[in-house]
Amino acid sequence: MTTSRGNRWATRGSSKAPSSALVSNTPYRDLAPEITRQRLLVEGYWTVEVDEPSIRQLLLDLAAHLGLHTYGEPVVYAPASGMGREANAGWDAFVPLIDSGISAYFWSGPRFFSLVLYTCKPFDADAAVAFVRDALGATEDMARLEF
Repeated sequence: MTTSRGNRWATRGSSKAPSSALVSNTPYRDLAPEITRQRLLVEGYWTVEVDEPSIRQLLLDLAAHLGLHTYGEPVVYAPASGMGREANAGWDAFVPLIDSGISAYFWSGPRFFSLVLYTCKPFDADAAVAFVRDALGATEDMARLEF
């Protein structure tokens, strides 16, 4: 949140940074167990050709494969050359789901991807990883984090 004074930490009239009690290096703790949430981060290197249309299709096909329903079209951004560090060139993408969304990031130089599924509806994480591996021709060395 940014106030007129430019302090992005200000809330309800306070100009102090968040308390260190709000920042923790302890393992994840579910603060709202009454709300169904499932999160999956999948990362790896792709071997197939990737471009804006294929990223859109990947997001739609992944949602359908997992029985998740979209309510809007995927958006894919490719910042113009010179807007950021060349090492970070690639695509940023998102598709809204009835039960949250899927975000994906693709670095074109190293052919690396990072994909996050965040839903309020349970899904099969193993099926998601297998689908992404197949769709992107991902190498065997993939990372996965569920929380």
